[in-house]
Amino acid sequence: MKEKLSSNEQIRLLTLTGVLTALTTVATFVIQIPTPSKGYINLGDTLVNLCAWILGGGYGAFAAGFGSALSDLISGYAIYAPATFVIKFLMAFVSFEIFHALEKKFPSLWVRIFSAVIAELIMITGYALFAGILYGSVETAWVSIPENAVQGIFGAGASVTLYELILKRIPQLRKKD
Repeated sequence: MKEKLSSNEQIRLLTLTGVLTALTTVATFVIQIPTPSKGYINLGDTLVNLCAWILGGGYGAFAAGFGSALSDLISGYAIYAPATFVIKFLMAFVSFEIFHALEKKFPSLWVRIFSAVIAELIMITGYALFAGILYGSVETAWVSIPENAVQGIFGAGASVTLYELILKRIPQLRKKD
């Protein structure tokens, strides 16, 4: 059973959720490389995993999904925003749940890598399915896979590196659910 958070802890959690939502939006928005499947490669997946590992499954998934979808809305990719919200929410939620389930049994670095890879596979699969449905084309779905894999490899590598080298050294940054 979860313990009730104090008022200060609730404010801290909501503030950190807002900050990570904004950082996710900025990371997704700042560098956008257009792709043949009419999407774009970005830095947002780095923050998607970090949101999960810092905030936990619920708040982290919200920050990842909402921040990423907001970037779609403000950068002219509004048609992608609902799918982005669902995909990034699921990525963060699953990344946290995997990490949380395995962190006591295996070294955290390997568990973090594994959870990030699974999250990125969700992204690749999710956008391929969405592209196939949106454009009514299996070919478009297939075209999206390599470009999303590039983004996924970078996102997983960068998120694990940032967390392991910097963030895990900050006392009490990560809230355990």
